[in-house]
Amino acid sequence: MPPVAFATVSEYLVELYVSRADACAIERDAERVRLAAEEQTRRGIPVRFLRSIFVPDDETCFLLIEASSAEAVRDAAELAALPYERVTAVAATA
Repeated sequence: MPPVAFATVSEYLVELYVSRADACAIERDAERVRLAAEEQTRRGIPVRFLRSIFVPDDETCFLLIEASSAEAVRDAAELAALPYERVTAVAATA
């Protein structure tokens, strides 16, 4: 029996504009991407929403997502209909 290969997962930030006047949008967007990540996972592409970070002074929201590729993250963001600016790989430290 061949050894089981485990997919490498990384963390990515999805950056999007969120008006500070619409703080409720953060929760809506986070929920939409969480549901899209679950759908991607059901389709066999593991994606997991981890958390959101809102920077009100910059009117920017970052969604932290775990996946095997940036493409999988972009697909989840598009499935969630998020008008994101970019997807960037991040390096976490302890």
